[in-house]
Amino acid sequence: MFAPHATIRIKWPNDLLASGAKLAGILLEREGEAVIAGFGVNLAHRPQGLERPATSLAALSGSAPHPATFLGALAEAFAMWLARWRSGGVGAVRAAWLAAAHPIGAALATSAGEGLFAGLDESGALRLRLADGTTRVIHAGDVFLI
Repeated sequence: MFAPHATIRIKWPNDLLASGAKLAGILLEREGEAVIAGFGVNLAHRPQGLERPATSLAALSGSAPHPATFLGALAEAFAMWLARWRSGGVGAVRAAWLAAAHPIGAALATSAGEGLFAGLDESGALRLRLADGTTRVIHAGDVFLI
């Protein structure tokens, strides 16, 4: 589905990047005891004129999948990872997430300042190593690769 030259990476907390351009994002919202997951994926088109680059599956592969086909594949993958998380907690998905994320040591800018990606803690929060050598744990907020 992807062009062979695209490098697909997860950017904490909720973006999927293809060679540095945003391809998709996920937003989670808690409502009582439920969590509502919203997905945005650029299938056929990509936004223009944004502060950060964006791409689409069509731009990466030459054609866009049919939305219903893509939704079926997304729902199946989401169900698989949700079951893995429910049965084993964050630890069951953390290693796979880290393997697909930007590398340890990647430079990041956050509302807490700039630093280096130092992995995820046991709860899935971002660990940011600051210039003074301390590590700050970030549970929510915007993060940008620099």
